[in-house]
Amino acid sequence: MALATRTARPSTLRLLWQSTVGKKAVMAVTGVIMLMYLVVHMLGNLKIFFGAGEFNGYARWLRTIGEPALHYGWFLWLARLVLVTAVVLHAVAAYQLSRRDRAARPRGYVHRRHRASYATRTMRWGGVILALFIVWHILDLTTLTVNPRAQQHHPYENLVASFSTWYGGGIYIVAMLALCLHIHHGFWSAAQTLGANSARRQGALKATAAGLSLILTLGFLSVPVAVMTGVVS
Repeated sequence: MALATRTARPSTLRLLWQSTVGKKAVMAVTGVIMLMYLVVHMLGNLKIFFGAGEFNGYARWLRTIGEPALHYGWFLWLARLVLVTAVVLHAVAAYQLSRRDRAARPRGYVHRRHRASYATRTMRWGGVILALFIVWHILDLTTLTVNPRAQQHHPYENLVASFSTWYGGGIYIVAMLALCLHIHHGFWSAAQTLGANSARRQGALKATAAGLSLILTLGFLSVPVAVMTGVVS
């Protein structure tokens, strides 16, 4: 007697990933992870205003987190792994959602109205700019491949050397301005996806999105501006 073949059913995670709602949820969660990282990263960057000893000491401390359970530097690599995973998932989900949106968009309009805000319309280009900046930032201050000074275990000196050049500081400033728009719109989108945008909270969420993006942008921009104007050297 022939046995009936059973069709393998996709897993719940796969079904979630394939759905539009699932992709938006992935973007929201990974966005929150990256936002938390940015807050911590900005606060760490501001230590440069306290001098080389304070900044380099902070960089060394990051490599000792988790000892003795973790070996020296392991925490940073684990954090990088989580961050890279979040960035990749965020980018892939954004690209696939964009493709679906284009495929579902009706054609034949004579006039197109810009219904979205400026930040919404520039999210795609902002994401591309930030992706390219991440590659540059790693080559500049992590691997030191393109850093003009490239001194191992001297993060303060490397940061100053990078921002002392017009292109190093310029690239960083452009990327941070793109980050401002990305965070402003992304925070609001994540709140909508995660169901936190009730009618009573909309005003507070919009103010939080604007304030958070402004604080992060000013915090990150203060470092290259300080170096380029000679306040930090």
